[in-house]
Amino acid sequence: MKKAALIMGLLLLVAAAVGMVTGGFGSDPATANAASRIKVYSAEKGNYIMSDEVVKTKEEWKKILTPEQYHVLREKGTERAFTGKYATNHDHGIYRCAGCGLDLFRSEDKFESGTGWPSFTAPIAKENVKTEVDRSLFSTRTEVLCRR
Repeated sequence: MKKAALIMGLLLLVAAAVGMVTGGFGSDPATANAASRIKVYSAEKGNYIMSDEVVKTKEEWKKILTPEQYHVLREKGTERAFTGKYATNHDHGIYRCAGCGLDLFRSEDKFESGTGWPSFTAPIAKENVKTEVDRSLFSTRTEVLCRR
């Protein structure tokens, strides 16, 4: 991917905390355990692995996420620009999804986009993410979401 901002208007932490996760929006509890297998990249293994998609009910997500994480990850919320703890973070490590722990980005691919949200030149692997165009904040941006 080019150096177009892959912007995550959400909370991110290095090595194992907050990120974005998708799946389960409006999920039917009757099909909550019907996760499919997907190929994703594991930085720890240095290779691709097969993994289950994450499918949880609203109540299950609320038990494992903080209220702020739940708002950002499950309700398409966002933090205000330039207020996130990791918007200007430059520590070395892997940015992982807060909901499922999937590797999303490497710190060496992070750059200052001037948007106030963490931005990356590329995901750790295209299989680990999906993108959506977001026009909700008076501009068009590409939001990068966890694949699981």
